[in-house]
Amino acid sequence: MAKKCVITERSSQVGGGYSNRVRATKFNPTGKRRRQINMQKKTLFIPEMGKKITITVSAKGLKTMKKRGAYLTLKTAGLVK
Repeated sequence: MAKKCVITERSSQVGGGYSNRVRATKFNPTGKRRRQINMQKKTLFIPEMGKKITITVSAKGLKTMKKRGAYLTLKTAGLVK
């Protein structure tokens, strides 16, 4: 399963792993590191459909669902009809 949020379309990012000493001297860089998003598996009850669905969504996607409503957000993402 891909580590990508179905609502926000976010995925992991690659960033530099530099310490403060490296920033000061540009000596011995540590290379790149991958930063994963905060994915969570949630089971939601959708009253409009009358059933439960399980989705893997990021924490930001959960905030979006709380703000806009779960059914409307999932319908916009194309997960429910």
